[in-house]
This record gives sequence, C-alpha cells and structure tokens, in this order.
Amino acid sequence: MDFFTNFPLWAAFAAIIFAQVVKIPIRLIVTREFKPGLAFSTGGMPSSHSAAVAALTTGVGITDGVTSTIFAVATIFSVIIMFDASGVRRQAGEQAIVLNRLVKDFQYFMDEAKEWNKKEEMEKRQELKELLGHQPIEVFFGGLSGVAIAFLMYQLY
Repeated sequence: MDFFTNFPLWAAFAAIIFAQVVKIPIRLIVTREFKPGLAFSTGGMPSSHSAAVAALTTGVGITDGVTSTIFAVATIFSVIIMFDASGVRRQAGEQAIVLNRLVKDFQYFMDEAKEWNKKEEMEKRQELKELLGHQPIEVFFGGLSGVAIAFLMYQLY
C-alpha cells in the first residue's frame, strides 16, 4: 500500500498528465490548430519529460529533504533528462526534418521522371518523427510546471 502513498511518484505522474494535456490548448491558441493527438506525442510546449523529473525531484525534496542522498540522485537525473530533451533529442528532430525534406524532393524528382501523374494512387509512406526534442524554453516551462504541480499537490496530499 506504500505505493499509493508515494507522493513524489504521484506528483511526477500528475506533472506528465498536465504537461501532455496542456499542449492541446497551447497549440490551439498559438496556431489555431486543434490537435488532440498531442496529448500522446513527444515534443512540444511544455516538456512533459522536464515536468515529470522536476515534479519528482521537488517531491523528493519535500518529503526527504534537500540534503538527502535520494534528492541528489533525483536532481542529477533531472538535469540529465532536461539536457537530453533540449540537446540530443532536439537534434534528432532537426535531422528528421532534413531527411523528410530529402525524401520528398527525391520522390518529386522520381515522379516527374516516370510520368507519375498517370498513376491513380500514390503509395503512402511514413515520415520520420520530427517533433522529438524540445526548445530550451519548452524544457524550462516543463520544469517550472513540474515544480509548481509538486508543491500544489503537496498542499492537497
């Protein structure tokens, strides 16, 4: 039963859910596009990875103290996750954009060369996922929302 009373764990889960769900209205406000699928995708504002690890670390700090060993582990874990979200994963997304463009350009060239317009149906192809990582501002707001959610949940807990 201790699982259900693990405050840092539930704070992290709540932060993930919040960050994923809030992406939908943020996208709607910014681009006027309603995309409910954003709740189940990677990337975007705010970073759910950052929100989760920030809430987890904050929850550990609240329950075990900021001088505890587990808080130190959670903090380093959080820094690594946030760095990865805005670095390696973001670069993978940038490369996916370039590769997708190359595939489209190559396909266009092939279509023109083979009298493509005589075909009735073009084969569908799956593009590489471009929205993998996060801009630093997305990581910042993900982390900020995680800390805020952990403190709010602690008041209710």
